[in-house]
Amino acid sequence: MTKHLKKVRLRVEKLQKIYQTGSGPFEAVRSLTFDLHDGEFACLVGPSGSGKTTLLKCIAGLMGATSGSVVLDGQPVNGPAKGMAVVFQEYGRSLFPWMTVEANVGLPLKTGGVPKAERAERIAEALEAVGLGAAGGKYPWQLSGGMQQRVAIARAVASRPSVLLMDEPFAAVDAQTRADLEDLVRRIWQEHNMTILFVTHDIDESVYLAERVLVLSSSPTVIQNDIAIDLPRERDQLLTRSDARFGELRAEVYERVQFAKTNVTGQSEPARLVEAGA
Repeated sequence: MTKHLKKVRLRVEKLQKIYQTGSGPFEAVRSLTFDLHDGEFACLVGPSGSGKTTLLKCIAGLMGATSGSVVLDGQPVNGPAKGMAVVFQEYGRSLFPWMTVEANVGLPLKTGGVPKAERAERIAEALEAVGLGAAGGKYPWQLSGGMQQRVAIARAVASRPSVLLMDEPFAAVDAQTRADLEDLVRRIWQEHNMTILFVTHDIDESVYLAERVLVLSSSPTVIQNDIAIDLPRERDQLLTRSDARFGELRAEVYERVQFAKTNVTGQSEPARLVEAGA
């Protein structure tokens, strides 16, 4: 079954977000539309200030949109949705330091009314999935930054979402930890058949992780480009990044992001980019 025949998991249609400011209305997101199909891994990239986090919060139901719609598995998203989980960049703030790792992972399950026995099973499975099976009794402050982010990922995995949203989750860790976490997320994606929308400012990371890279325009934000990443499904930090095709895709995404920095929304792209394929 091809990607385009798979079920649409997430549909964002004509999404608009306008902030009211002291100097008047500010349009951050303008009539933005895209679909994610079942089991897809897509990355969102764009210039600084292009509204990536605003867009993700609107999709997650954490911030109300001015107009347009977000639909998850056929149901409109008007607030935090049961089938969607979010992992933020500031993992330290999302974990409660006075609660054990197990308690942190299980908190959404507990508040959601999941029975105790099932809760314990799902916590154990999630911690094993992120390589922290023996850390359940520890506290977040006893763990490294990379391990704390694994706890945050485990908490999201434990809720068994159909869509996982990730907002620059590896921006605050060192390069080696980042590489390990990238491979961890790809493994979880494959093993759990999740649909993932991953926001990043790192072009190399977007090409390494995703099947699609959605390039945002400068504000007011629209989807400027939707680029298919035709790399092998199995990826390796050294082999994939040294592949000639990886370099070509990286250059394409980079050039489009550079164009987005100075592009007025709706302006035509240079001929060399159009000829390369949008």
